[in-house]
Amino acid sequence: MTTAAPTAALSLSALLRQPVTDSDGHRMGTLADLIVRLRRDDYPLVTGLVVTVGSTRVFVSAQDLAALAPERIELGVGTVDVREFRRREGEVLLSEDVLGHRLIDVSRAAFVKAYDVQLSPVLDGWAATGLDVHRRRWLSLGPRHAAHAPRDWKDFEPLIGHAESARVRAVTGRIPELKPAQIADIIEEATGGEQDELLAQVHADPELEADVFEELDEDSQSELFKDRSDAEVAEVLGRMQADDAADALMDLPQERRSPVLGLLPEPQRSRVHQLLGYHDLTAGGLMGTDFLALPATSTVADALTAVRGASLLQPQALTVIYTLAPDGTLDGALSLVHAVQADPGRSLAEVADRDVVSASPADDVIDVTTRMADFNLLAMPVLSEDRRILGAITVDDALEAAIPDDWSNREPHHHETRPES
Repeated sequence: MTTAAPTAALSLSALLRQPVTDSDGHRMGTLADLIVRLRRDDYPLVTGLVVTVGSTRVFVSAQDLAALAPERIELGVGTVDVREFRRREGEVLLSEDVLGHRLIDVSRAAFVKAYDVQLSPVLDGWAATGLDVHRRRWLSLGPRHAAHAPRDWKDFEPLIGHAESARVRAVTGRIPELKPAQIADIIEEATGGEQDELLAQVHADPELEADVFEELDEDSQSELFKDRSDAEVAEVLGRMQADDAADALMDLPQERRSPVLGLLPEPQRSRVHQLLGYHDLTAGGLMGTDFLALPATSTVADALTAVRGASLLQPQALTVIYTLAPDGTLDGALSLVHAVQADPGRSLAEVADRDVVSASPADDVIDVTTRMADFNLLAMPVLSEDRRILGAITVDDALEAAIPDDWSNREPHHHETRPES
């Protein structure tokens, strides 16, 4: 990996439109752009210059560059090929493709825009090592308004939606490093071309793709499913939590619901089919089918072993362990924290709470969320008339039901940032 020398860094904006001279000091043209090649786990290397000679843009190899400075761009040759520049596959133009374009600040999981590129000398020439994503003021009012220091190029996912470099960037994309909810937020804000690329990155990890689709709002989810075949939609729904998959299925056009449902694998199809029988504003519509229930005669050690082995259940569903009577009905509930703190050899019947707060499938969603808030519940079972567990409502689902639909469209709260030292 190359090492940059920050003290000798240059600004791309200071170089553009500067004179380019030959080895004898004669002016040949002006710098129009710099060409870089993207490299995995390293900074993009400058491989050439685009120089405007008269009315023609020509290519100059970076190997012919003798000096690069804001006041001096000098070539080590006396002539250049004056044929019109043609971009080759994988080449990126820093001014044309990066400056003024949107990129993703990975640390903040947000779209920003590039206003300048930092160039640094490296062992094999020059490399793009930093990006300035702060808009420049048209009037400087002293040190307080001085330009921000560029940040490391590797802090960003640049060139989103840039078709010319998509193949090269496919192996180095950093989007999968983000949390599913963060990726969903970015996809919802992205343009069509940007969305295609983001979805292509998460598609490489089917489990991540399902998690991202669970986090998308209904409109975005429906819009993205519109362009997918029934089999492709079923593939994603098959990996989603059953309650989220049921909601997504109901958001599809009516003529697509039955074919997609039929393509779901078992036991997901049965779970989704069960949930489709409940109104979405009831406890039945809100519950998920993931929960952990053991016979009350099991030990605490048995329960903790079951938790460790329940890798296919969502973590929220494991915050409470339910105990069952011999006839399979609900007998008690034990929080995971209490289970960890209890004597491993004791039976669940001895340590579980027998007075369990529960819901019926037809209970109104407002009553459900109020009940969970009143009793500070992380999860609440939904029981049939004969007290068998049908599913469980987790606190994240309760919060989602309680928060207004337009909460994500609220005005962002602007935090004061500390002045840079």
